Amino acid sequence: MKRLFVTVVAVLNLVLADAVVKELAHGLLGPDSPSALHAREVVPGLFNLAYVENRGCAWGMFQGQVWPLAAFGIAALAALVWKRRSFFGPGRLSAVAETLLYSGIVGNVIDRLFRGYVIDMFDFHWGPHHFPCFNLADTFICVAVGLMILGSFLPQQAGKARGA
Repeated sequence: MKRLFVTVVAVLNLVLADAVVKELAHGLLGPDSPSALHAREVVPGLFNLAYVENRGCAWGMFQGQVWPLAAFGIAALAALVWKRRSFFGPGRLSAVAETLLYSGIVGNVIDRLFRGYVIDMFDFHWGPHHFPCFNLADTFICVAVGLMILGSFLPQQAGKARGA
């Protein structure tokens, strides 16, 4: 019960952080910003803060499919919560992964439902090579998946096997 409470509180805080960063990007870089700049160079040749309205998902796939993507996010979240003992083990690493995954899904679903698009703002590039713009919620999801993969290689404690 304690883990559930901590997870819910952490998810709420991370979703709030994601929303604040997206609002800052919208206010400072968006179409209505006083400067009318949609990108600001932070580290020359490597990193920009940008404003992108992504009406698709990862790497801009499924453009214009806002409602199916929102429905998929809600269904994925429901399945993860319902089967959480199967997906997430008992340790701290699993608890962090679970929290980050929920936070990322909720953050992007909120954008899709209330804006009709997801705001992306982190823009990395190296010379002509450009990584698609992403946001804090995307980062939460990617780190969560990385932690889950890492956790799959770690030995399980006796009597505390996954899903037990």
